[in-house]
Amino acid sequence: MNHVVVFVTASTAEEAARIGRALVEERLAACANLIPSIASTYWWKGKIEEAGEALLVMKTRQDLVEQLTARVRVLHSYTVPEVIVLPILGGNPDYLKWIYDSTADS
Repeated sequence: MNHVVVFVTASTAEEAARIGRALVEERLAACANLIPSIASTYWWKGKIEEAGEALLVMKTRQDLVEQLTARVRVLHSYTVPEVIVLPILGGNPDYLKWIYDSTADS
């Protein structure tokens, strides 16, 4: 089982919650944790921007990342939505099994 954590930022907590809910309902993510308020500083179109955003932290399987990313691109308001994937190298075997069992069969 190859498990991953996926980070997605959104313009508001409401947008992040909507995206997270959709991905869990579609079984592309086992769960979506919402951090409703983060401060972001980033380059965009040649200048530094600062904005308040929300952060989704999702757990899923590596084999679902391509589908999850495609859905984020459809559901998201950003032109270039952040989708960052990090491997889960270990953890509670029961939790990792739950991630696997809670996500779609490929």
